[in-house]
Amino acid sequence: MMSQTDLHAAAVLVVDVLDEDAGLADVEDSLGRTYQLPAEWLPGVADGAAYRVTVHAGGVTFTPDPGGARALRERSKQTLLDFQDHTGSEDSERDPA
Repeated sequence: MMSQTDLHAAAVLVVDVLDEDAGLADVEDSLGRTYQLPAEWLPGVADGAAYRVTVHAGGVTFTPDPGGARALRERSKQTLLDFQDHTGSEDSERDPA
């Protein structure tokens, strides 16, 4: 279950899978964590939709963020590239050709 602290840190959620039969959306946050949320909480919910998370005293608001999914994909790509670069440099040090 997501705490308000987790949601505040997340900032952006993207729907990975929408299960209309169960009424649940599998979402990934901008920190790479995955959750299930009631689909009814997410306005205009659809696979690939992104939401900006706002935490306030009265609760949590999910606001559609049209560029959120693209930004999350770009961040994920950069993380993967950073990981591959780091791994590649270690491999070349171990196996000098």
